[in-house]
Amino acid sequence: MAIYTSFSILMSLYKNENPAFLSESLDSILRNTIQPSEIILVKDGPLTEELENVLKKYQNTTGLFHFIVHEKNQGLGIALRDGVLECKNEIIARMDTDDICHPHRFAKQLQFLTENPNIAVVGTNVEEFSQDYQHPDQYVKYPESYEAILKFAKKRNPMRHPSVMFKKSAVLKSGNYRHFLWFEDYDLCIRILLAGYQMANIQDVLLYCRADNNLFGRRGGIKYLCQDIRFQKFMLHNKFINLEEFIFNCTVRGIVRLMPNRLRKWFYQTFLRLRHKGD
Repeated sequence: MAIYTSFSILMSLYKNENPAFLSESLDSILRNTIQPSEIILVKDGPLTEELENVLKKYQNTTGLFHFIVHEKNQGLGIALRDGVLECKNEIIARMDTDDICHPHRFAKQLQFLTENPNIAVVGTNVEEFSQDYQHPDQYVKYPESYEAILKFAKKRNPMRHPSVMFKKSAVLKSGNYRHFLWFEDYDLCIRILLAGYQMANIQDVLLYCRADNNLFGRRGGIKYLCQDIRFQKFMLHNKFINLEEFIFNCTVRGIVRLMPNRLRKWFYQTFLRLRHKGD
C-alpha cells in the first residue's frame, strides 16, 4: 500500500485577483500541519505589480514556488493542464487563490488516499463566506461515496474543485484539464468517472470558499446557458446521461441561468446550500 507524504499544490492566478485575498490564501497553506514539497502556480497572463510583489515575498520566504508564465491569458483549463504536467509528485492538491484552507486539510486528504487506494480523487465539504471565513454564510455538503457521486454528477458537479486532492496519473489518463469555459472542473470530473476511476468526499469542512454576489452573477446569462447546454450535450454524447436526463437538466438549468441575479442567489442559498453546518 502506497503511503503518501509528499504532494504538490496547483494554483492558477489571473490579473484580476485581489492581492490581499492571495496573501490570505497562501498563509492558510503555510499554516497547514503538512506542507507541500512545491507550489506550482501558473501566471495566466500578465499580472499587476501588486500581485507580483505578493508572489515575490512568499517565494523569498518559502522557496516553494515554481512559476509557469503564460504571456497571454489562456483560461483556467489550459493553465491547469500545463500546471499538472509540471507537478513532480503523484499527489496534487488544487487550491484557488482566494480561498482558505483548514489547517488539517492536507493531512486528512493524504491519510484518506493512503487508507483508500482505490480512490483517485478526494474532495471535501466547504463553507462559503463573503466577508470573514470564520463567520461563514452557508455550508455546502457534497456526496460522500463513489456511488452517490456517480448519481449526483448526472445533475450537478459532485465536488468543490478547489478542495480536491487527486492522483496525477489518473488525471493524465483521463485526458488532463482542457479548455471548456466555466466547466473546466466539472468536465474533468466526468471524464475521470468515464475512465473508471473512483472519487470520494470527506464529510469535514476543510476549505472555506469566497462567495460574494459575483459568484452567482457569473452563473447566469445567455452565454453561460449556451455553455451549460454544450456541456450537457457532452455528457449525453458520452452516454453519461440519457435523453430524459438531458432534457430535464437543460430545462431546470435554463430557468436558473436566466433568472435575475438576486433571484438566482436566493435559489442557490435556499435550495443548494445550508445556512450553517448544524442545519
